[in-house]
Formats: sequence, structure tokens, C-alpha cells
Amino acid sequence: MRFEQGWSAESPIADLQMLASRARRARACFGALLPAVAVLLCGCSGVVSGQNTAPIAPPLTFSISGTISPVAGGNGATVTLSGTASATTTADSSGNFTLSGLANGTYTITPSHAGYGFSPSSMNVTINDSNVTTGINFTATALTFGISGTISPVAGGSGATVTLSGTASATTTADGAGNYSFSGLANGTYTITPGHAGYTFNPSSKTATVNGTSVPGINFTATAQIGPTFSITGTISPITGGSGSKVTLSGAAAATTTTDSAGNYIFSGLANGTYAVTPSHTGYTFTPSVQQAVVSGANVTGVNFTAQSNPTFSISGIISPITGGSGSTVALSGAAAATTVADSSGNYAFAGLGSGSYTVTPANTGYTFSPPNQSVTISTASVGSINFTATPQVTHTVALSWNASTSTVSGYNVYRSIVSGSSYVKINPSLNTGLSLTDATVQNGITYYYVTTAVDASGNESAFSNEAPAVIP
Repeated sequence: MRFEQGWSAESPIADLQMLASRARRARACFGALLPAVAVLLCGCSGVVSGQNTAPIAPPLTFSISGTISPVAGGNGATVTLSGTASATTTADSSGNFTLSGLANGTYTITPSHAGYGFSPSSMNVTINDSNVTTGINFTATALTFGISGTISPVAGGSGATVTLSGTASATTTADGAGNYSFSGLANGTYTITPGHAGYTFNPSSKTATVNGTSVPGINFTATAQIGPTFSITGTISPITGGSGSKVTLSGAAAATTTTDSAGNYIFSGLANGTYAVTPSHTGYTFTPSVQQAVVSGANVTGVNFTAQSNPTFSISGIISPITGGSGSTVALSGAAAATTVADSSGNYAFAGLGSGSYTVTPANTGYTFSPPNQSVTISTASVGSINFTATPQVTHTVALSWNASTSTVSGYNVYRSIVSGSSYVKINPSLNTGLSLTDATVQNGITYYYVTTAVDASGNESAFSNEAPAVIP
């Protein structure tokens, strides 16, 4: 190898001593090969610091704050963080949100709220030793996509019940001209099913796909049933659960009604056929959950249900010590999904949970947790003392030093690879004029290979030195 200036120098680098866990030492040499000069091996040293060093203070953490406006779209919006770390939070009633306990790094912020789109859809944010409190703003726009159509003739369309299922569920009633519409829909595939006592429909249902635009013209034809019609009636008791319950009819015809103050309901104008009756009421379960009713030339009575209050429970615990527990994100998955943030004492709780199996998982940048997650089963009571211990993650560094070159040089470059003998990448952002460098970007469980070069005043750079490995525990 030749440089245009034809300069020569002794190798600038030498042995690198790596001190790993339990004071294990490994020796290697840095050397630089210059034109017509033999490789010179001389002493240098380096230290891998990690698990056997003195306790390391918890790393500094920062926060990202922003606002989603207007309030209608921001209030209750979910804000998801990804990138250097992952977390989820919920915007407050003013649309403000904060994600805390974050280390330096690059993150992506993504808002979401049913029935809304956002501009921008996501935003990249870089934390560099300070909180990010300005410029993280999103605008929420109510989705205007919809599905609409007409049920004709008017006699069968007016007052018909139209049910939406699929990506979202909803029910509406056709107006006096048989027109109906569903609004605020996200992209997805939906099924539309009309129902009107005393009528059949052609087709019985239709599928519509929303993809960035509203879908009109989902039309149906209603045909009056020939012959006598009948009814299905029943009662939901006790009154506390029965009054105001929603009752859905499906099968030979579709319809929805609401029980009166005594828990009574009726579906009339029904032709012969097999039907299913399903009650629902927030906070209650029903026995049975659904009943079949067969209309065959007569009214069907006594299709009754019993409403039971549906109790809810909680899962709670504490993350200790406070330095790692305070501000930790705790995720709940399984029978229900939710996210909360531990308070300043490390306490957290999930409320309003039904019986079922759940998994609780804590997270906080700069900490590991023991255990990493816990399984919890709720049967008939709340579950407490689901506790975790937070431990600061150990920070590893590699400290490098070398002897000066015997020739006049402007400085040195240090290169690193995870493959011995090739693929080296320079790790010093500018020319290193000293005789040492600390690499603080290493990761656990990886072996790194270092070489160095010398650079003269004209920018000529020597060949790579001998390679020195560093094993990170």
C-alpha cells in the first residue's frame, strides 16, 4: 500500500488489555502498517466494564409531550410510542399526552381514536438529553366515510331496522322514504342486513368494503309476506336488569326493540319461521344468553330471561423500589387489554375487569423486571399483590488506549466490527487527537473487534492496526 505523500511512521497502536467479568484478561495488539515499515507491537490497554463494576446510578430519563386537537378527537385518544422503547398512553380530556421515563433515542409517536384520522399520521421525535415539549401536535379529523342505501318500496323500507356488522357494529332505522346510512366508519369490510316484521328482503344481506371513500347504493327490495303474521313476547326480570334492555331478533327476520319499564318486550308482524332472541344490557349477563323461538301458525309467548348483575374486579400491585417503579408502564393482556402507569410510589391497578385469565407486564426504560411478567386468573374476587422488582440495567463500556506514533500525526481513527478481520466501521465522529477512547454503544453478549489507524496532516491514513477483541458479558 502507498500514500501519495510517501510518509512513514512507526505503528501508532499497541496491545489492548480487555478486563471482562471477574477480572479475566485478554491481550491483543493494535499496530498500523505504513509503506515500507514493519509492524511494531507495543503496549496499550483497554477495559470492558459491566457486571463487576461498582453499582451504576439509574440512567437519566426524559419525556415527550404533545397535544391532539380539537378536543373532540383528542380526548381519550390512544398514543403509541415505538422505536428506542415502546409504550402506550391515553390523551386527557384536553387532548394532552405525556410519555415519560424515556432514554435518549429516536421514537415514533402514533395517535389513534375510533372514528378519527390524524394529520400527520405519525411523527418521529429524537430525545437528546432533554424533554421534548414543543412541536408534537396532531390534528384529529372525524372520519367521513359511510355506507348508505335505500330499501324499497316505501311500505317495507320505512321504519326497517338495518344492522351493520364486520369491522364495526351498529344499528339504524330507515327513514320514512326507506333511506338509511352509517357514518364515521373506518376502512374495512362490513355486512349490511335489513329487517322489518312482515317483510322479506332481496338480497337478505350485502357486503360493502370501505377503502378511503364512502360506499353508497347498498339497496334492498322489501316484499310483504303473504298470510297471517304473529308475535314473540317475553319478560326480562328482575326489573333492575330487565327495564331498558335491548332485545335483538334474528333468523327468519331481523329486528331490535327495547323492553319497557317492567322488562316486557314484543316482536310483532312475524311470519312462520325459526327465530333467535338475544337480550343485552350493560353491566348484566342473562340466563339463558339466547333463546330459540319457532313461529308456526300462532303467537309465541313466555320467551323470558333472567338478568344477573355482572360484577367486575381488579388487579393491583406494586413495583419496587420506587426509583424503578414510579412511572413504569404496565400492560394488561388476555381476557381484556389495557395500559396504565404506576404512580409515584410504584403502585398500579386495573379496574372493571371480568372473570378470566390475564397477563401483567411492566416496562420502564433503563430497567429490567423480576419476574418479567405474571399470569393472573380472576374468578370471583379482585387479585392484589401482583408485585415486581425493578433492577437498573447494567451499562457496559469499552475503554481503549494506545501509545503515540513515533511519527508526526494529526490524530487517530478507531474502527469496530462484530466480525473478526472485516466489516470495520469508524466509531469516532471526528479525528481523535488523544490516545484513548471509550465506546459506550456496546450491547450485552456480543464480541467486538477493534482496529485503529493514524492520520497525518495531509489526511493520509495508515493501514489498520492489529485487531483487539472485547467480549461484552
